[in-house]
Amino acid sequence: MELIQNTPDLAAYLAADDAIDHEHPVVRRTAATLSADAPDAYAYAEAAFTFVRDAIPHSFDSGDERSEMGVPPAEGWGSVTWRASDVLETRTGICYAKSHALVALLRARGIPAALCYQKFEAVHGLIALKLPGRERWVRQDARGGEAGAGAQFRLDCEQLAFAVRPEFNEVDYPVLFAEPHPAVLQCLRDAVDRPRLAQLLPTAL
Repeated sequence: MELIQNTPDLAAYLAADDAIDHEHPVVRRTAATLSADAPDAYAYAEAAFTFVRDAIPHSFDSGDERSEMGVPPAEGWGSVTWRASDVLETRTGICYAKSHALVALLRARGIPAALCYQKFEAVHGLIALKLPGRERWVRQDARGGEAGAGAQFRLDCEQLAFAVRPEFNEVDYPVLFAEPHPAVLQCLRDAVDRPRLAQLLPTAL
């Protein structure tokens, strides 16, 4: 599948906004920690992917996993995160929010990163990145958890959490968004808790 930028300006995929707040101190500190053992952009991108996939439980999978990880529950444990800094600070988020966090970490180190989506029963969020010296965007899926545990950081071929099945009207959207899709951002902002979020998830873009 050919991935298509929704803007030709590569600088848009390095920008900060309300959701991808990579200038926030929490994002900057996390990026600095991850880059300490990463000698180049590839190593850093892989470290950021692994961190978001494994250290930030997906909200719908996590249960009591936070306490098992030694992370204290956030106030309003059923709360919904959407800003990258909040995802990193509270260590929870659904696929969209985890994608915001990963994009913010990549952009914090000057790696162009985009938001991507797939359509299953509900819309699923993932990212794409473009490493220095490479012509091609490559999608990555840091959803993690039991459902997405098979996703790996790959540049030669995709190894995502889920493969679409066209016969079931599932869709890979080819567009690379520089900002979160409005429907995705709206559902995250409107959800007062996780049960309400499950009701608001968009079923198509």
